[in-house]
Amino acid sequence: MSVTREYVVSGMHCHHCISSVTEEVSALSGVTDVKVDLGSGQLIVVSDAEIPFESIEAAVDEAGYSVVAA
Repeated sequence: MSVTREYVVSGMHCHHCISSVTEEVSALSGVTDVKVDLGSGQLIVVSDAEIPFESIEAAVDEAGYSVVAA
């Protein structure tokens, strides 16, 4: 069973931003897919099990951005 969660990320302005967020979130254990929409700031994370919000938030922060909504 997979789990899909959506978040909104602020501060992204280019395709490099998408790559940075995708790379950091994809590195989390259990994450199987990451999709980022630059226009809306939407981040969709698919995983094998529930990923704690704090882990997603820390990964996005490591990429240089902020989660503003879950």
